[in-house]
Amino acid sequence: MNRTEFVIATAIILLVAFAMGWFAHWLLHRFARVAGGDMAEVDKLAQSLHEAEELRDQALIYLEQREAELMNHISQTEAELKAAMGGLRDARHEAEEMRAYIERMHANG
Repeated sequence: MNRTEFVIATAIILLVAFAMGWFAHWLLHRFARVAGGDMAEVDKLAQSLHEAEELRDQALIYLEQREAELMNHISQTEAELKAAMGGLRDARHEAEEMRAYIERMHANG
């Protein structure tokens, strides 16, 4: 290959490389422009996501408070149940003592 052929081949290679670079730049610019037009929609979606996260956080806080209230109510109910069961046990014991007393009075009388 002589010098002229080498220069022509190099020029063709450089021209093809330039054309491919220009085409790649054009494609990227075209897609970036379309994506840039969608930025308003992306911003809107981001805002909606942010609002949804805030609502979720508020719901979690409400659920935690409600759970604490219900656990407190359950504890109070259990305490009342224990007190009622203790009172019932005492009343049964007292009733048994009264029956025994009445039976002794009938047996003696």
